[in-house]
Amino acid sequence: MDILAHALWTAGAALPVRRRLYLELSLRQAIFWGVFPDVFSFAIPAVVRIWWYLSGTTSSLLPDPKGPQHFRFVWTLYYASHSFLVLGLVFGIAWLCAKRPVWELLAWSVHILIDIPTHQGIFALHFLWPLSSYGLSGLRWESNWFLAANYTALVLLYSWIWIGDRRRRLLKHSA
Repeated sequence: MDILAHALWTAGAALPVRRRLYLELSLRQAIFWGVFPDVFSFAIPAVVRIWWYLSGTTSSLLPDPKGPQHFRFVWTLYYASHSFLVLGLVFGIAWLCAKRPVWELLAWSVHILIDIPTHQGIFALHFLWPLSSYGLSGLRWESNWFLAANYTALVLLYSWIWIGDRRRRLLKHSA
């Protein structure tokens, strides 16, 4: 799924959770962790490709299939950042360091859960990496019908949140 949709789904999940469970939950941190797996995987090669393009090293921002494979390490970053096992380890370390659960990190799990059924082929998630390379070949998130359905669902989610907030405010003012 695209990074914007990940950010919107993360915020859309965090807002009701924060309200209903009365958690001290930073929305900004949750959104950061909700997009973290893709940023961690693809930021370095994206910046390098942009630099190469701007400096004239390459004439395209897209990788050249006939060119050398400069970014093989990206797959290790991708598998690590999309693994529940790595997330569990990071969550445990953060809990030990902060002496409390860092709930915002769970937005990372939302990212993984969304990506499992919406990635296929070489991008199928190895969500139990490094213990398993099993990956479910799901839907193509970039297909037009899925993008339309996804953003329609996001509009409905945020409408529901907005209506709920408005109803709470009206009840608070009328009491």
